[in-house]
Amino acid sequence: MTGHIIDLRSDTVTRPGPEMRDAMMAAQVGDDVWGDDPTVNRLQAVVAERSGKEAALFLPSGTQSNLAALMAHCERGDEYIVGQLAHTYKYEGGGAAVLGSIVPQPIENAADGTLPLSKVASAVKHHGPGLGAHFARTRLLALEDTFNGQVLPAGYLREAVALARVRGLAVHLDGARVCNAAVARNETLAQACEPFDSVSICFSKGLGAPVGSVLVGSRAFIERAHRWRKVLGGGMRQAGFLAGACLYALDHNFDRLAYDHANAEHLARGLGAIDRVTVTGQATNMVFVQFPEQECVPLQEYLAERGILVQVTPATRLVTHLDVTVTDMDTFVRAVKQYFSQG
Repeated sequence: MTGHIIDLRSDTVTRPGPEMRDAMMAAQVGDDVWGDDPTVNRLQAVVAERSGKEAALFLPSGTQSNLAALMAHCERGDEYIVGQLAHTYKYEGGGAAVLGSIVPQPIENAADGTLPLSKVASAVKHHGPGLGAHFARTRLLALEDTFNGQVLPAGYLREAVALARVRGLAVHLDGARVCNAAVARNETLAQACEPFDSVSICFSKGLGAPVGSVLVGSRAFIERAHRWRKVLGGGMRQAGFLAGACLYALDHNFDRLAYDHANAEHLARGLGAIDRVTVTGQATNMVFVQFPEQECVPLQEYLAERGILVQVTPATRLVTHLDVTVTDMDTFVRAVKQYFSQG
């Protein structure tokens, strides 16, 4: 492949632009394990303020951020309630159980990504006299927003958090794309984070930084998570170069997520007009498409030869981001149409 590449595999594929690279190179650095990297400290202070939380912690990845959160909320042998398709349960290596000795209680996600509250309520277990000693003690409800690009309804989130409070549970949000959710709901980051005890915010997806997530919560919670970050190998030294990219992303790439959402809508409309292609869903910056199974491999190869990177399956996910344009959407649709119009 040569020339311009259109990569729709994920919003994690973005590369820092010249301005972000300049911000990284200009960052003042220190030793963050000692707590004296000024750019990391500034990032944590800014994200805490903008999320409306007391404190924040910079971590290398969303996986580690989520795991540190679960371990800060739960003790060994405790339980957390989570969706069967949630990243913290299905896609992060089972870290809560393997490294945290935390028992997951998975619940089937509804089609819109929510967890039915009646099922959440019936899954809660507490220690106590008699039968209570048989069960892992439920400590936490973990939610994810966005979920497959879908924004969880604000009313549902309020009800879920209210239920958790009544049952004595903390609530963690895997907010890998919470910035997308906030933009889609026309909220500030603080409004999107307000209901939750902790939120993991990823900077290497739609916000376009090369690496990094920030975990936010109360000061006491972040102190516990800080210890677990060290245990998990997440202590970094001159991390200010990375924090500088995140600060740039927060200042310049938050509001522009609306363009990614608009590009995804444009892409869905274009693909929906092609015979043998079925658009099954579009939400925020994701489009889900069905291609004939026998065409998946040859279509992927056909597109790759034209500088278009897509993981083509019978149920394909296409993700827009800051490195693709509306013109790229038209180019992709045109290539798919040409493929299916071949003799």
